[in-house]
Amino acid sequence: MDAEYQLYARVIETGSLAAAGRSLNLSPAMVSKRIARLEERLGAKLLHRTTRKLSTTEAGQRFYERVAQILAASREAENLVSGIAGDPNGLLRISAPTSFGRLHVAPHLKPFLDRWPRLQVELELSDAYSDLVAERIDVAIRVAANIEGGLSGHKLAPNRRFLCASPAYLAEHGAPTRLKDLARHRLLAADGQLPWRLQGRPGSKDSGPVSIAGTSILRTNSSEVVRELALAGMGIALRSTWDIGPDLRAGRLRVVLPEHPGAADVNIFAVHPASNYVPAGVVRFIEHLRRLYAPAPYWDADLEQALNTHA
Repeated sequence: MDAEYQLYARVIETGSLAAAGRSLNLSPAMVSKRIARLEERLGAKLLHRTTRKLSTTEAGQRFYERVAQILAASREAENLVSGIAGDPNGLLRISAPTSFGRLHVAPHLKPFLDRWPRLQVELELSDAYSDLVAERIDVAIRVAANIEGGLSGHKLAPNRRFLCASPAYLAEHGAPTRLKDLARHRLLAADGQLPWRLQGRPGSKDSGPVSIAGTSILRTNSSEVVRELALAGMGIALRSTWDIGPDLRAGRLRVVLPEHPGAADVNIFAVHPASNYVPAGVVRFIEHLRRLYAPAPYWDADLEQALNTHA
């Protein structure tokens, strides 16, 4: 029964019979046969299937939510028996923002897996927040001010952010000298990133976070596209140093309004479902990242001169 539940959950999470089959080394025909057998045993239709789309019925969605809870409880029970102090083994599912995962997680997986060869890793990159329990994610990287309820958060590093633009843009449009100058500039942001939260002027009564409203001159759901647009001279963007450090050092981007960095309450966290029994793989992975990023993240090394060189 546990195998049927795992197969059904994987079909929902991947969105197709073929993708679920590939992940479990089963043919699409075998997956379809097993799902049909599960529906027959339950006496309920779980999925709507067409040649182009798969979706759950109302009963199928309720069943999936319960199955996800059962599988999570099963994994927790296994962790309780094996203990969190032992060598990690099995599958470790990791979620991370697209750019951060590509730049600062993926390059460091080899030494982690060399150290713990019994682990298997799945790395999901997405700028959308994953539902860790429903999607059976073991640990996720979050760039956030707060950690939502039901999760345990472990701070990995601060997230320093600055307004920046290319030298070509600044030569053509000039550099803003006050926050209100941003109203006449071209702003660049991915969907959901505006309004910007910046620090107020240091030493003033308004030194706390301030909100900068506006509209991006181009709509995109990709944070990486925003960086490329800034490099191309299309406008001003609010970017993290882990993302644009090399561009600042090389002079391809310059900081503007350096006295107004991004709000200081945003940090980089590793999060996992709150539990008394945290899987050993999660514990070791968080330890691995902390060794890499602490006491100060490597991406901020030798960056002060670039941060202080502005128009």
